[in-house]
Amino acid sequence: MTTPLFDPRVPLCQLPAGAMGRVCAITGEESFVQRLREMGLGEAAIVRKVSGTTTILCQVNGTRIALNHDAARGIMVEQLPGNAH
Repeated sequence: MTTPLFDPRVPLCQLPAGAMGRVCAITGEESFVQRLREMGLGEAAIVRKVSGTTTILCQVNGTRIALNHDAARGIMVEQLPGNAH
């Protein structure tokens, strides 16, 4: 019997409020993905989820960005330990 592999990545929309994560992957329309990267929300960026479930408010490099749920669902993050409030 094999043990299922644990994937530490979660969509940004599922990150707890106050927690920080490192962006691992972004999916979606290429122009939107490019725009996120231009705003500093690219792969390897550190992001803090401020609040939200329908509209996700996050902070990247000192700038707050609001994303709708569908957009946040396409941003996979690895939660960083010990930083949820």
